Amino acid sequence: MNPTLFLDYAGVAVFAATGALAASRKELDIIGFLFLAAVTGIGGGTFRDLILAVPVAWVVNPDYLAICVVVGIIVFFTAHKVESRYKLLLWFDAIGLAAFSVMGAAKGLVVTGSASIAIVMGMLTATFGGILRDLLAGEPSVLLRPEIYVSAALAGAATYTVLHIAGVPPVAAGIVAFAAALIVRGGALKFGWSFPAYKSRPGRRPEDIP
Repeated sequence: MNPTLFLDYAGVAVFAATGALAASRKELDIIGFLFLAAVTGIGGGTFRDLILAVPVAWVVNPDYLAICVVVGIIVFFTAHKVESRYKLLLWFDAIGLAAFSVMGAAKGLVVTGSASIAIVMGMLTATFGGILRDLLAGEPSVLLRPEIYVSAALAGAATYTVLHIAGVPPVAAGIVAFAAALIVRGGALKFGWSFPAYKSRPGRRPEDIP
């Protein structure tokens, strides 16, 4: 198995685990576990492929769906052993985000050759599955958490794209980009890194507008 495909499979597995962990927190049945595992594991890639107008990865290669099913079943029988499932969900999500930011950017470059499109595809691939998971499971959205999230995906996708354009071999570029995204998201989870939040201010009265 080539390293790129391995990273893709690993990202699907980790994201599928976060979907199944969300199902465990809601005490769903095995079908709920499998559904959330699949939606989270392949949701971002499906969205990316539809935008790029290319064959959807899990339709062409059913291994992606099989990984989601296997992971969902494993988590169904083991989730009760984890003391803090939400904390584990967030860290698994960080790993999946890092992997998918690289894979999304790589596919965007292959299909379009555009650096800007590659970065956007990396961000979408890395974040969309988690957004769907939180929406369907009724969990607090990762997008609404105070620490950095989307910017970590941006860091991974942009790093891979820049290194690829600079001529760095894909495997090396992928490793560095994965590390960049994981460091940013991991640091945000560990140390609470965040950007300054918007502070609401009273609007001007109509009579004050010239």
